[in-house]
Amino acid sequence: MALQLNEIAPDFEAQTTEGKIRFHEWLGDSWGVLFSHPKDFTPVCTTELGYMARIKPEFDRRGVKIIGLSVDPIDRHAGWVRDIEETQGHAPNFPMIADVDYTVSKLYGMLPAPVSGDPTQRTAADNQTVRNVFVVGPDKKVKLILVYPMTTGRNFDEVLRVIDSLQLTAKHKVATPVNWKNGEDVIIAGSVSDDDARKQYPEGWKAPKPYIRIVPQPH
Repeated sequence: MALQLNEIAPDFEAQTTEGKIRFHEWLGDSWGVLFSHPKDFTPVCTTELGYMARIKPEFDRRGVKIIGLSVDPIDRHAGWVRDIEETQGHAPNFPMIADVDYTVSKLYGMLPAPVSGDPTQRTAADNQTVRNVFVVGPDKKVKLILVYPMTTGRNFDEVLRVIDSLQLTAKHKVATPVNWKNGEDVIIAGSVSDDDARKQYPEGWKAPKPYIRIVPQPH
């Protein structure tokens, strides 16, 4: 079964470049981003890992932990890290899971259950479905799932934008409109009645239609 939004993110134990972890314990009370790769030493993923390392302070500032995944072994991860630093200017500064038995890939619906065997004998094309981004909340529930093809690099600035929206809307009864960025106007959630909205927004709101109630972003 495919993993769905608002389901509990499957827990797992795994070896990483920073030692063995249990995912839920490692996450603690933080938000988390798990992003996966079909194979070490692949060109698009090399650029992604370098960029993620460069913007990690932005995730830190939002209280978000980052963890990567590839089905290759730890020793190959170590060699790849050197290539990433050499070509991208930044080495991964977050753990990378070595999912050599495909446990995590299967738990998260990225590979089918029958997959088995030596991961070093599989190609990136064999694992092309292992190109996902999962955002997990402090409640351990999946908040966002993105799936990318191998030929298209991921936009991690967009992941940050979505996290800003997720964190805002988790605290306030609002929604964010198309292309919203942190600091811009938001929409009062449909679950809030006009009477309740007046209590929270005594200065009122803009309403091009009765169901579109626009207010400044709460702080």
